[in-house]
Amino acid sequence: MIANRQLSSDYNVLALRAPSIAAAASPGQFVMVKAGSGHDPLLRRPFSVFEVLRDQTAGVTGLSLLNKRIGVSTSLLYAARLGERIACLGPLGRPFSPVDAPTEAWMVAGGVGLAPFATLAHALCSRGVRSTLFYGARRAQELFYLDLFRGLGVELVLTTEDGSAGERGRVVAPLERRLAARRADAPVMVYACGPEGMLASTAKIAVRYNRPCQVSVERIMGCGLGGCYSCVVPMRSDDGRVHHVRSCLSGPVLPGDQISWE
Repeated sequence: MIANRQLSSDYNVLALRAPSIAAAASPGQFVMVKAGSGHDPLLRRPFSVFEVLRDQTAGVTGLSLLNKRIGVSTSLLYAARLGERIACLGPLGRPFSPVDAPTEAWMVAGGVGLAPFATLAHALCSRGVRSTLFYGARRAQELFYLDLFRGLGVELVLTTEDGSAGERGRVVAPLERRLAARRADAPVMVYACGPEGMLASTAKIAVRYNRPCQVSVERIMGCGLGGCYSCVVPMRSDDGRVHHVRSCLSGPVLPGDQISWE
């Protein structure tokens, strides 16, 4: 671990020296991280690749992870010290599919669901795609890295549950208003990551306005390699039948209109 930037009493960003993993990572992919050197926690935990780190010559040096202190693993990562070895396996999973102009990209993030959008925003910027980030949190102090997105030319639409920044309420409200006002012939791709309730609402709103939607699902993963079946997601086939896929292999990015949200 080469840096630990504490953003608040609960959130931090860890920088790991993992150049080969970072160089191979695509927006939306994740890594399995083992915090600490003991047996508690026993298993690795999944984290989206937040940033691909580069040196002054643009050479890839590592990656960063956006972490929220909740349980044992995340608490160990919050308290990690410089030079500490952190086992990191990846990159894993199915990434986002960046669109090309003139299609616009609308990213919807809730809380730590911001994590995959830094790399996606970079990819979209390099393609000249006009992008908007709908970003919601409980309060203003939990809205992070806004300057990074502004620097990439991403429009920010902010919401907080307590009204301390942006619009008061849930992030899907301004998303729905924007979709309702947008011409049917003006293409837009919706990307979403965050709590499952937010993902379900985002996907259903996208369907309502006939817009494609890619969601990055959050599932507990025991292995990240498809062996434990702990991360299954119910999906609807074209005939309406429900089948299950492993989000570590088929996802974490999945088509929102095909997930069975009930």
